[in-house]
Amino acid sequence: MLTAKKLSSDHQLKDPLFVIVVSIVICSILVVYPLSYAVAGWRPLFMLMLTLFWVLCQPTWCGVWFAFAMGLFTDLLFDAPLGLNALSYVIITFMTRYFIRERRVLTFSNIWIIASFAILAYLLFMFMAQVMLGVHFSIARHWQSLLTSILFWPILYYLLKKWRI
Repeated sequence: MLTAKKLSSDHQLKDPLFVIVVSIVICSILVVYPLSYAVAGWRPLFMLMLTLFWVLCQPTWCGVWFAFAMGLFTDLLFDAPLGLNALSYVIITFMTRYFIRERRVLTFSNIWIIASFAILAYLLFMFMAQVMLGVHFSIARHWQSLLTSILFWPILYYLLKKWRI
């Protein structure tokens, strides 16, 4: 009886659905919270980093469809062309899952390096897409979010690592 109760409590700790929803709500607040123009360029890419965390650390719960939904949600939050972030999140998620399929153990440093390259790939994709659409894309402004996203990754990881598989 005691072991069954312990197993059910362990299962409840590892069920990440509530935590996923709460983390999405918190990140969406952080994304749209108004900041001054000088500071706004340093805002990390919270939604992308959260998507990468859940895709890398909870692959049974979050996959390409999760990335698509997060991208659409990000498009709606940013008032971006519908599907632009969704397409980029799906491509980044697919590439990330494709390149880590051989790895059995993902350590913190491996995940940090993978997330850093994924964030860089996202910014390059957004640069190419916005240049093709004829929208002005400032490289000078986006390197700041790249830097802060890479530096903020350990904080996000350690806040959510309890629900990692």
